[in-house]
Amino acid sequence: MHHSGTLYTISAPSGAGKTSLVKALVEQDSQLFVSVSHTTRRQRSGEENGVNYYFVSRESFEEAVRNETFFEWAEVFGNLYGTAIEPVERQLQAGHDVILEIDWQGAAQVKKRVPESIHIFILPPSLEVLRQRLVGRGQDSAEVIEGRMAQAQNELVHWSEADYLVVNDRFEQALDDLKHIVASQRLNRRSQSHKLASQLADLTQN
Repeated sequence: MHHSGTLYTISAPSGAGKTSLVKALVEQDSQLFVSVSHTTRRQRSGEENGVNYYFVSRESFEEAVRNETFFEWAEVFGNLYGTAIEPVERQLQAGHDVILEIDWQGAAQVKKRVPESIHIFILPPSLEVLRQRLVGRGQDSAEVIEGRMAQAQNELVHWSEADYLVVNDRFEQALDDLKHIVASQRLNRRSQSHKLASQLADLTQN
């Protein structure tokens, strides 16, 4: 299916700063939307249903999987996460660019379904910095942090599956890199051929 918008998947190990970068990117670009995932995990204080996630029961999530209403879904730390197809399709058809903040497994599923999607992987500058960031968040016990570090190393080996790699050492630089990726995608032939259809027809008349 041809969309006029571009679908991006952005993956990163926990603590690499993906969520903050995506939030800043979307705030500065009115044509860029983040897809809201469905999850079976408990709602944390300060989170809003339909804004951070759609919080659903395991039963209704599993029913949606059976009905094939998800682009991708995965189980992470005992909770289910998934991206519904219909709202993403609607945004892409409207010419908007859509970001899916998902793990590498989900990104691989999306790439199969939408081969022209763009996969971005955000890397920490080092494992030491990643550990410091996880400790600095003050959210997790030492045991959970060790689990997240082990998980991070399992995820980082999948960097080679991405189309773009962005190192989040300095936040502003990483944000700038993401803006450049989006800008270059909007200038590629596929994107421009939709936007400039009538112009290109006029320019190439015999």
